[in-house]
Amino acid sequence: MMNISDSLLKRFGKTYKDQDIIFCEYEPGDTCYLINSGKVQIVKIMGDIEKTIDVLEPGEIFGEMAILEEAPRSASAIALGKVEALEFNRENFQILMQGNPQIALKLLKLFTKRIYDQKRRFMILTLEEIDAKIADVFLMLGEKEPPHPADSDEVEINATIDDIAHWAGLPPAECRKVIEHFQRQQRIDIKQNKIIIHNMNDFTRYVNSKRKQLDNN
Repeated sequence: MMNISDSLLKRFGKTYKDQDIIFCEYEPGDTCYLINSGKVQIVKIMGDIEKTIDVLEPGEIFGEMAILEEAPRSASAIALGKVEALEFNRENFQILMQGNPQIALKLLKLFTKRIYDQKRRFMILTLEEIDAKIADVFLMLGEKEPPHPADSDEVEINATIDDIAHWAGLPPAECRKVIEHFQRQQRIDIKQNKIIIHNMNDFTRYVNSKRKQLDNN
């Protein structure tokens, strides 16, 4: 965990009680947060269900997209127990970057990942066919899993159908039909909060062929 100076805590520190809402999904935002102590639950409304998508711990940053771009909050942040965090906006963000190189490096890595994730999702959305969009989500999520044995093309991804639909930009019901079709073809298995891809190379070839078709048009 990174060391946060007392001067930063005094100047930018915020304290939240258990279950305090730090910010809500869809509201405008111009601040990001660095957790000094406690945990923060990140939740998102998916359909009619409030789903936990992450639990952040000390040293982690959230709400940073408000610094990078003017966009509504993509999820809600809720304190789990007492939370102490640093709060930064665009105006005082430069102070953080100049005064603490360790935090600045962590933010740089995080922003780089966010930019990659956005570019990767754009690649998914450029595909025209629904099957190809979903297959490419499988590929993207598979990239984040530990390497599988060299003699196996099977990959297990930690995701639900709602997660896949979110990344593919599709209604969950439409996404479910395609995933169940893949399951009937015995190309995947669906478990609770997991999807088993039996042959990831098969999906790789399929997505690559669809991208080539786009490039040739």
